[in-house]
Amino acid sequence: MEDFEEKVKISEAMDTTDVDQNSSSSSSLQIVSLLRQFLAVQQRRAEAYAKLKKGFTELGDSAYQQLCNEITVEFSDCSKEVLALESTFLSPDYCRNDLASLLRSVQVQEKQKLHLTATVQVLKKAGRPSERLVSHENCKFRNQHECVHVHEITEAAGTEEAEADAEYDNAMKEAIQGVQDAVTTINEHLEEVRYEIAALEEN
Repeated sequence: MEDFEEKVKISEAMDTTDVDQNSSSSSSLQIVSLLRQFLAVQQRRAEAYAKLKKGFTELGDSAYQQLCNEITVEFSDCSKEVLALESTFLSPDYCRNDLASLLRSVQVQEKQKLHLTATVQVLKKAGRPSERLVSHENCKFRNQHECVHVHEITEAAGTEEAEADAEYDNAMKEAIQGVQDAVTTINEHLEEVRYEIAALEEN
């Protein structure tokens, strides 16, 4: 009788272990699935940036503005999806604060990257102050063009123009460096996500 009770206890313990392993395996698969969803969202963001860059160089103002509106909606949708995934990782079902924090960090960098990308495009559109085209609508046209933009070049005017160009160059350099830094950080975080997926799939 004691042998039978001992066997029942051992059998129950083995059943519990099997359930724990199955539950852990199922949870790992779910986490991998969620992380793959996140990587898919990041792929959509990359594709949206490529469209934005191409549109900036190839489209006219009106068509580009329309593209910007579409891209804004796409980025908003991506952000909502990542926030939902972050919330899922924070839920009692997963308790993966580390993964939620990783996704949050990517969100912060993506916001910075988008802001700085827009800054770069605005600066490029405006052009360096010394190279900007002038409008002649306020000029006088009698027998010949009397340009209001023609004025005596002074040292002060030259210095002012050089300072404006230097300010423009610095702003452009900072924005481009900021985009590059954000991209580097995002790529490091994505690599962490891929390592996490590989580790979960091994178990």
